[in-house]
Formats: sequence, structure tokens, C-alpha cells
Amino acid sequence: MSIFTLIIPVIVVLLVISLLMMSYVKAPPDTAYVISGIKRRVIIGKAGIKIPFLERVDKLDLKMMSVDVKTGESVPTNNFIDVMVDGAVKIKIGSSPEAILLASENFLNQSTDSIIPQVKDVLEGNVREIIGSLDLKDMLTDRKSFSEKVQENAVPDLKRMGLEIISFNIQSIRDQAGVIEDLGTENKSQIKKGAAIARANAEKEVAIAESEAAKIANDARIKADLEIAQKNTDLDIRKAELKRQSDLTKAQADAAYQIEQEEQRKTIETKTQEANIIKQVKEIELAAKEVEVREQRLKAEINKTADAERYQRIQKAEAELFEKQKDAEAKLFIATKDAEANRLAAEADRYAKEQEAAAIEARGFAEAAAIKAKGLAEAAGIDAKAEAMKKFSDAAIMEMYFNALPEVARNVAAPLNNVDRITMYGDGNSTKMVKDIVNTMSQVTEGISESTGINLQSLISGFLGGKMATPTETPTITVSTTTAAADSEPFSPDLSTELMAQIQPVPSETSTVDPEDEV
Repeated sequence: MSIFTLIIPVIVVLLVISLLMMSYVKAPPDTAYVISGIKRRVIIGKAGIKIPFLERVDKLDLKMMSVDVKTGESVPTNNFIDVMVDGAVKIKIGSSPEAILLASENFLNQSTDSIIPQVKDVLEGNVREIIGSLDLKDMLTDRKSFSEKVQENAVPDLKRMGLEIISFNIQSIRDQAGVIEDLGTENKSQIKKGAAIARANAEKEVAIAESEAAKIANDARIKADLEIAQKNTDLDIRKAELKRQSDLTKAQADAAYQIEQEEQRKTIETKTQEANIIKQVKEIELAAKEVEVREQRLKAEINKTADAERYQRIQKAEAELFEKQKDAEAKLFIATKDAEANRLAAEADRYAKEQEAAAIEARGFAEAAAIKAKGLAEAAGIDAKAEAMKKFSDAAIMEMYFNALPEVARNVAAPLNNVDRITMYGDGNSTKMVKDIVNTMSQVTEGISESTGINLQSLISGFLGGKMATPTETPTITVSTTTAAADSEPFSPDLSTELMAQIQPVPSETSTVDPEDEV
């Protein structure tokens, strides 16, 4: 092969590679590549192919641009106040294909420095237009609405240029006549006034709030104190309950401890006794072993003398046994005789007691018969006396009455025997004493009449009426008394006897008794 044959393929390959390199296009995200020629298209943030020599690539910057909008000179507002406005606007080329195509027609291959002056003229014209349609107060009090109206007015113009507004901010509004300052002064006064009123209202509300807060705090403090007191009371009650439970638990524990201690003591004592018993059993067994050993040891020593001593002991034991048998027989005989004697004595005593009981019973029957006979005799006597009294005449009754009268008078005057001395002053006292004694006897007579049913006054009157022709004796009571002045005489202890001795009969013609007569 010739050298030309080798070079031609290499040249072809190099040409292909060069064409490929010239055809490959890669656009960054902040730049739009506009391919024009055979067909216009836009590449943003991706790679593409262009046909060399037939198509070209132009760049369009998509970065955001800042535009300072200043009116430059005063612009009259709707109320004819000249103002100057400064604003800051952020703009960029739109992201839609239509906006990029419009921007490519207007700003293709231009830098941001050449784009901003073109946009600035458009924005300032819109700001001037909006300022002329607004009042100064509206512009000052509502800057957001002002900027929104500027955006609304400028967006169609910028859209036709392929641009869009990101933000629009009003930075300052000023005037040369000082109108804004005057408005600020007025607003300051209003604000100060409102502030003073607000401060007064606030102080009033603060005072009210402080009072309410103080009341609430006081109520809360009282409530807290009550709750604390209640909690303290509950705590004291709980402490008392816990103490009672603690004391009860302690008492139960102490009782259980004492019971357990007593059980342990009983167990120890039981174990000790069992140990002592075992020890004693062991000692007894040991002693038995020792005795057994000693017996075995002694058996060898006494084997020779055992027979002789055993014979001697047997003889002696038989003699003692015989003697004890005789003694026991004698004691048995004596005890038998004593028992027989005691039995006979007991039978004799029982017989004597039986005879004594029979005698007591017979004496009781005899006494009962005597009492019965006496009662029957007394009853018969009473019956006979009653029959005899039925036969008594009035004279017999009067005789019995007069026979009992001295005894009645003696009993009426008996209390006076205990009087040592009676002192009377003036006249008439002795008469009064005699009247009292007579009245006492009259009361006795009335009592006898009421108790027996016999009217003694009628009986005596009838008896006396039937005996008026025959002189009779009527008892009169005469008492010898001495009127005492300053001195008194001893009262006789035997006054009742003297009174009975001075009862003397008088003629029946004397129908009255004069207690004042002295005998």
C-alpha cells in the first residue's frame, strides 16, 4: 500500500472528529443558547447539536438584573404636591420560550449594562404615571399598593420586551416644600395625643388590672391559705392515723414478739428438759454400765465369800420376813377391830340422831296441836264474849265506858310526866290548859265512836235522860293551879295521878262543868 492510502483515512477521521466537535453545543443554566439557521431553537442547561457552517449559536444572559428607578425631578401627585420617588426593581428575561424569543430579538448578545438603561426608561415612565394618579397620603401610608400599581402598569410593557418583574420596592418619597414633614408633624401630634390617651387608658386599665390582680391574688392567697390549712388539717389527721396505725402495728409487733419470745422460751425450756432427760438417761445408762462393770469387777473378788454371805443373808431375810408377817398380821387385826368399833360407833350416832329427829318432830306436832287448841279456845272465848256483849244493856256499856275513862285520862296526861317545869304568865293560862285536856278527851271519845260505831254522846244523853229522877254522879274535873308571875314552880311528874285522884262525883243537878273553879 502506498502512503497516500494510509493518510486519507486518517484525514477523514480527523475531519469527522472536527465536525463533531464543531457541532456539539452545551448551554449553562443561566444562559440561553439560541441556534438559528435551518431551524431556530433555544437550549438552556442542556447539550445540543448544530450543523456547522449552516447554523449559528447566539447567547442570551438569563441572570437577574437590578434597576434603580428615580424620577430625577419632581412629579406632581393627584393633589398637586410635587414629590420625588426612588425605587429598586429586580427584573430578568422570562423563562417561557415566547419570552426568550422576544428577548433574543431585543437583547441578543447584549450585556446587562446595555439592557438596564433601556428598561430604566420604561420603569420611570410608569412610576411617573402612577404618581400622578395617587394622593400623597395614600403613597405614604400604603407603599405596597403603590408598588403593586406600578408593577401592574409596567408589566405589559416589559412583557413585550421579553422581561418580567421579580420585585418592585419604593425606597423613598420626598418633596422640596416640606409637606411630608408637616404631615409628619400633624401625625406626630395625633400620635402623641393618641399616645397620651392610650397611656391614660393603659394606666387606667393597669390600675383596674392591678386591682383585679390584687383581688385575684388576695382571693388566691386566701384560697391557698384555706387549702394549706385544710392540707395541714388533713396532714395532722393523716399523721394521727399513721401514728395510731404505727402504734397499733408496734403493739401488735410487740405482742407478736412477746408471743414469739414466749414460744421460743417454751421451746428452749422443752428442748432443755428433753436434753436434761436425755442427759439423765445417758447418766443412768452410764451409771448402769458402771454398776455392771463394778459388779463384774466385784464378782471376781467376792465369788469365794458369796456363798457364805448369801446363806447368812437368806437366813436373816427369812427371819425378818417372818417377823414382818407377824407384825403385819397384828396390825391387820388391830385395824379390823378399830374399823368394827368405828362402824358400831357410827351406827350408834346415827341411831341417836334419828331418835333426836323423831323427838323434835313429835315436839313440833305437840306445839302445833297446842297452838291450834289455844287458837280454838281464844276463838270460842271471843265468840262467847261477843254473844255476851250482844246481851249487854246500855247500863253495862256505860259501866265499861266509865271504867275505861280513868285509863284514857291517864294516857292523855302521860306525856306531861316528861315536862320538868311549866311557866305561865298572866291570867287564864291554867284555864286554857284544862280546856285543852278536856278537848283532847273529847277527841278520844269521838275517835271511839267513829271506830266502834257506838254513839257515846247519844248513849250518855239517853241514859241521863232516863235517870233524871234518881240523883247520879257526874264526873267533873277540877284542877288546882297557881297563877305564876315572874317565878315558876316545878311541874309534878305525877300530874296524871293527881288529875285522876281529883275526879270527884257531883250531884246530877249540876249539868255543866266549870273548869275555872279551884278545888
